[in-house]
Amino acid sequence: MATHVDKPIDLLNYVGHELGTTTWLQITQSQVDLFADVTGDHQWIHTDPERAATGPFGRTIAHGFLVLSLAPRALSEVLTIGSFEAALNYGLNKVRFPSAAPVGSRVRTTVQVESAEQKTAGVEVIFGFSFNIDTIDRPVCVAELVTLYR
Repeated sequence: MATHVDKPIDLLNYVGHELGTTTWLQITQSQVDLFADVTGDHQWIHTDPERAATGPFGRTIAHGFLVLSLAPRALSEVLTIGSFEAALNYGLNKVRFPSAAPVGSRVRTTVQVESAEQKTAGVEVIFGFSFNIDTIDRPVCVAELVTLYR
């Protein structure tokens, strides 16, 4: 169930709190191949299942940035805001990829509010993301996403 707030300023009351965890999403080779086409990153560990089978992970793995790109999807699943003019991606902090996400694994994301502050331009919120897969305990990506709500 998503956390609901009436307006972005209400997120100041959620600092240090978890907003929720998403449902599982399976990582497919098709997604990885499409991401490779968009980014131009066709490294064999992502796009060549035959070669990757003999590589360090035993199969192809998702791009770390593909996993990170799931952040907006995750946020929309765990948080609804009644009204605001715009939500702007302002930046990222402390992005790390501690583990690989093999194709075929399922990923889900836990999101919490790290900080929230009223600024002249709007409410700046730093969301903490932990992307985890179903086959290991260690996250495959941890990041802080800075969003400015107007």
